[in-house]
Amino acid sequence: MNSIVSFMKRNYKILIAVVCLSATLFAFNINSKKAIDPDRDKLLLELLTFVIEKGHYNPAVIDDDFSKGVYKDYIAALDPSKRFFLQSDINEFSKFELEIDDQLINKDLTFFNLTYDRLMLRMDESKKIFKDILSKPFDYSIDESFNVDYDKAPYAKNSTELKERWRKQIKLSTLSSYTDKQKIEIDKKGGKEVAFTANLTIAEKQKLEEERKLKNSNYVPKSDAVLEAETRESSLNSLNDSFAFMSELKRDDWFTLYINSIMSRFDPHTTYFAPEEKERFDVSMSGKLEGIGARLQKKNDYTEISELISGGPAWRGKKLEAGDLVMKVAQGNGVPVDVVGMRLDDVVKKIKGPKGSEVRLTVKKVDGTIQVISIIRDIVEIEETYAKSSIVEKNGNKYGVIYLPKFYIDFENKDGRDAGKDIALEVDRLKKAGVNGIVLDVRDDGGGSLSTVVDIAGLFIEQGPIVQVKSAGKKKEILYDTDKKIEWDGPLVIMVNEFSASASEILAAAIQDYKRGIIIGSKQTYGKGTVQNVIDLNQFVRNSSAGDLGALKTTTQKFYRINGGSTQLEGVSSDVVMPDRYAYLKMGERDEENAMKWDKIDPAPYTVWNKNSKFDQAIANSRHRIANNVQFQLIEENAKWIDSRSNENTYSLNADKFKIAQNQIEEAAKKFKPIVDFQNSLKFNSLPYELEEFGKDPVLKEKRDRWHESLSKDIYVEEALNVLDDLQDKSIVKSTIPGDKKKLVKS
Repeated sequence: MNSIVSFMKRNYKILIAVVCLSATLFAFNINSKKAIDPDRDKLLLELLTFVIEKGHYNPAVIDDDFSKGVYKDYIAALDPSKRFFLQSDINEFSKFELEIDDQLINKDLTFFNLTYDRLMLRMDESKKIFKDILSKPFDYSIDESFNVDYDKAPYAKNSTELKERWRKQIKLSTLSSYTDKQKIEIDKKGGKEVAFTANLTIAEKQKLEEERKLKNSNYVPKSDAVLEAETRESSLNSLNDSFAFMSELKRDDWFTLYINSIMSRFDPHTTYFAPEEKERFDVSMSGKLEGIGARLQKKNDYTEISELISGGPAWRGKKLEAGDLVMKVAQGNGVPVDVVGMRLDDVVKKIKGPKGSEVRLTVKKVDGTIQVISIIRDIVEIEETYAKSSIVEKNGNKYGVIYLPKFYIDFENKDGRDAGKDIALEVDRLKKAGVNGIVLDVRDDGGGSLSTVVDIAGLFIEQGPIVQVKSAGKKKEILYDTDKKIEWDGPLVIMVNEFSASASEILAAAIQDYKRGIIIGSKQTYGKGTVQNVIDLNQFVRNSSAGDLGALKTTTQKFYRINGGSTQLEGVSSDVVMPDRYAYLKMGERDEENAMKWDKIDPAPYTVWNKNSKFDQAIANSRHRIANNVQFQLIEENAKWIDSRSNENTYSLNADKFKIAQNQIEEAAKKFKPIVDFQNSLKFNSLPYELEEFGKDPVLKEKRDRWHESLSKDIYVEEALNVLDDLQDKSIVKSTIPGDKKKLVKS
């Protein structure tokens, strides 16, 4: 998970103070004799190891075992499908397997330089290999196979073996595309596929062929030779694009990969951010940036506008459109710079800029015309980052659903948007709309700011501890909700899944420990119970000529539930477990090799919520419903089927056998089609304030319509609403007196 849970700023300052007190800091003074060395990479390694040693919660010992781990991770990251390096390369590299720790301490780059130079050589050789392979037709009648379990595959012994591996990899890809194209041709003809229907007699096949011809006698299907040539051309274009992207990577990008193979040995969430990555991380945390509000993508040598962000300056200007190709970029009245063939990151840097500044884009429109478009940059809010809510009626009750994709915050602007304030606002809006219960959905929420968790949990309790935090060698600290006001005291359900991590888990754990709401979802959440801080490396270097050195996200603390248990590895177990299609796949923190261990501390004093007598019964009812629900039973069966298929790694490269195998898979998968076809009978609607926005922002309306459609197909949301139904106090019913809709009476 690339999420971060940042603790309070005072802890960040404590860490910096500890570092600054060290005399070692003077080693990073660029004016010193040692720092005259212009090698930026060595400076970066020295700085990172220093900050890790001083700031990490429990830094690993840098020894031979550490070195072996770095070596394994780094080589796997360089060549995951083993299509570049030869066994002779690995033999040469392996001499350094136990020396990386020493090279790290001595700022020695011998191993990195060797692997980088060799990779560049092998990549150049690979371009010739795949172009040669794709220059000739494949023979799909040959009986051969290919195993895609690259972890267990040996490295190629020589260039002949390597070329054979490339051939089979590419052939498998084109075979899949080739058979798909054949099906499309048959569909266009209006008939059924007869060439590979295994259990038909010759007479039956001839009859089907005649039926096909009668259905669409005008369409002339493409020959298999034409389809085969098309798939090779498509594969060639795809590989050319892939290698073009890799060729844009600078040496610094590959060095960042090497650094992060080192950093990840401390724990899975300690990561080095190169300057561009740090900027992207800041945007993901705050949900906003300064620029024109457009998403860009590479298209051959051109930069294409792929999407305009709703509400941004480019969207408001109505001149720039998705599909436009950016040819030149000028800063205000400055000279336009040609950006054709430029790296995407470099183009982005030229287009982004401070609020109020002007950028002029020379673009080629989709109709071929050339235009110069002036845009005044502004703050752009990425709407998908922020919380949103919907209202639904069920069994005469009105319920609210709040979706929180991230625990976002803007650390630089206390008046900026953050998840705590936004959830409070959504709760208030739902209260005013008269809801009888709230579902808070944090599925797939990878975390974010810990301070916002305290604010959000505090909306649902009177006051008390929310989370315990422990730093290395220090006493624990308890973070409290001190506001006695309860924003919502009604029925509450928290939805989680195996990708709910970090801050999401703290929220779910606090609500669960207080018995304030019911946690429903996967068997357990992700299991990330650590706190990270992002440390700007530039502050440690005086008068640096090395440029921007980026930042280090490192684990500085662990957090614990108020009951004393850690969420590390174990996550939060749902009160109601709902079958999950991916329940048996290894995707949690517990599956990470370098994950920190689970432990527990003393509990914090807290008082369990006692204002819902229906709590235990609602859980029992939900479990009973799920156990007897045909759809959930099918999801569980599908999960086991997916798990069984995860071990099937060998594919036939013979067209007949490949088709038979794919048809068997498709036939087996048909049983599970009701899962994706599921539709509940619920209608989800936006709140009044949002309905007013739709007139001005049709893009927002389209996004909400898509969200509501997905909610109407979500059996998990339906069960969450069933739980809210069970939590209702049945002794209170709505009045049936005409004209007195708001009045409640006792039954």
